[in-house]
Amino acid sequence: MKKNISNNKFTGATRYVLDDELASIVNVSMALEMPLLLKGEPGTGKTMLAHSIAESLAMPLIVLNVKSSMKLVDALYQYDTLTRLNDSRFGDSHRDVSNIEDYIKMGKIGQSFTSKQRTVLLIDEIDKADTDFQDDMLDVLDQMEFDIIEIDKTMKAVHRPVIIITSNAKKDLSDPFLGRCNFHHIAFPDPKMMRKIIGVHFPDIDSNLMENVVTTLYRVRKIDAVEKKPATRELINWIRALKSDPDFKPKTLIKGDIPYLGVLFKKSQDYERAVEATRGGHVI
Repeated sequence: MKKNISNNKFTGATRYVLDDELASIVNVSMALEMPLLLKGEPGTGKTMLAHSIAESLAMPLIVLNVKSSMKLVDALYQYDTLTRLNDSRFGDSHRDVSNIEDYIKMGKIGQSFTSKQRTVLLIDEIDKADTDFQDDMLDVLDQMEFDIIEIDKTMKAVHRPVIIITSNAKKDLSDPFLGRCNFHHIAFPDPKMMRKIIGVHFPDIDSNLMENVVTTLYRVRKIDAVEKKPATRELINWIRALKSDPDFKPKTLIKGDIPYLGVLFKKSQDYERAVEATRGGHVI
C-alpha cells in the first residue's frame, strides 16, 4: 500500500455548510487514517459530507449502501460462477474459463482498494448490518487487505481510502466497532446555521420567504408524536416546491397555512398528525 502523504485539508464544498468542529474531526480522521463514524437524524447531511469531501479534495467517491442481508464478501468481491458456467457450456466466449480471476469482480470496498487514485469510501447506514459484518469489515479496513479464496490471492490497498461511515442509530454498534472509529454527531442545525444552509442552496431567496420557512420548520418540528421530523433535506425540497408555485405567497405561512405538508412529512401517520396540528391555521 502506498503511503498517503498529502497536505490537503477539507474546508468545505460549494453546497455544504461546514462548522469548525466537523471540519476538525474530518481532518483529524484523515491524518490518523481512521474511519469517521457519523450519527445524526436522517436528512442532516451525513451522506452529503462524503460527497463534499470527494468534491473538495478531487477524489473519486465510492458508495457502499449497506443492506440488512449483506455479507462482507459482497462488499469485497463477487465471483461470477454463472457466467463462467455459461462460458464453459456454450464455448462462445473469448475468455479462458480456466482463469478464474477473469470472473472476479470487485465490490465497493474492493474497488476502493484497487483504485489507482485515492478515493473517499462512504459506507452508508452501517447500523443495518449485523455485528459480525461490522467487526469483520473493520478488520479489513484496519489491515487494508483481504483474501480472494477462489484464487488464493491477497488484495492489498493501493491507497488507504478516506472512510466515512454513517449510522441512523437504529441499532447499537458494538464496542469494538466504536473503539476503532472517530465519532461525530451531526446535530440538527440551529436557525442561524439553517439560514446559512438555505443561502447556499438558494442564494437569491427572498428574505421574507427565508424567515418564514425557517420559523415554520422549527414550529412543525415541535408537533407531538411525529416519528420522522422534517430535516434539512425536506426543508430544501419544500422551498423548491414553494418557489415553483406561482400562486404561493410567503404571508400564507405567517397565517399558519402550510402548503405541501407531504414534502415535509413522509410517513402517513406523521402527515396525518401534521394536518391535524395545522388545521385552521394553528401549529402546536
